[in-house]
Amino acid sequence: MLRRTTHYFSLHAQNLLGAFGRLLRQPVSSAMTIIVIAIALALPAGLRVLLNNFEALSGSWAGAIDFSVYLTMDVEASRARELAASLEERDDVTQVIFVPRETALEDFQSYSGFGAALDALEENPLPHALVVRPAGDSREQIEALASDLADLVETDLVQVDTAWVERMRAMLLLVARIVDLATALLALAVVLVIGNTIRLEINNRRTEIEVVKLVGGSDAFIRRPFLYMGLCYGLSGGLLAMLTIMLSLLALAGPTRALVGLYGSSFELQGLTPEQALLLLGAGALLGWAGAGVATARHLRAIEPT
Repeated sequence: MLRRTTHYFSLHAQNLLGAFGRLLRQPVSSAMTIIVIAIALALPAGLRVLLNNFEALSGSWAGAIDFSVYLTMDVEASRARELAASLEERDDVTQVIFVPRETALEDFQSYSGFGAALDALEENPLPHALVVRPAGDSREQIEALASDLADLVETDLVQVDTAWVERMRAMLLLVARIVDLATALLALAVVLVIGNTIRLEINNRRTEIEVVKLVGGSDAFIRRPFLYMGLCYGLSGGLLAMLTIMLSLLALAGPTRALVGLYGSSFELQGLTPEQALLLLGAGALLGWAGAGVATARHLRAIEPT
């Protein structure tokens, strides 16, 4: 039993090494096929990585939604500070900033261009305000907090703009669906490319296959080297795709850092995680095996010894 098991794995190891050997003996055609496979694998995987990065970046932006709570004119600064302290103790609030009416007026004079007109006023027309940052970023959480803030006796007006967050999430969902569709189409392309390559290999070895069938070789025995060749193509394409993604992200890191810096933020592009890298390699190997399986199932059946 042990000898049979050892022989079984030995045959598979020989076929695997033989498949790699065949790829090395025809470097030009093998390289062209592997490059095509790598491009087909790198495009959806790279888009997925970029989408994940953008989701992480937009998540930090979405987390920066602030409520502007304008208090009634009769609320004193001491009461506004007490209210800010009590709101900051809530679980659904991460930060509360008290903006005195004097500070609000100075800011308005600086940025509105109506400084002279405001100086002519006898009293400050602006109320004290609170800038409240919510802990959650879902629509339900934001609406619930906005309702609670609006119900406060001291509140005159609550302003919050979440429309841009909803638009961004809808756009990300659309892009994710496009990436999923592209992944499916390019996976099919990999299967077809490898299947066509294996078909050509079968035609080149037609005489050898006929001889093996003539001496009693089974279809499984004949199919095995081609399956491993497809696996080698897919695995090599996955490795090259992974390298392509890493180099592309490295090239984009500097411009991305500069662009994000213009908005007063900091962000570093994240590459493939170990799980994503293994998934990419596994997908390449599986698609290679599948493409070879389709080609051998169709074309080996048509070859019979004469």
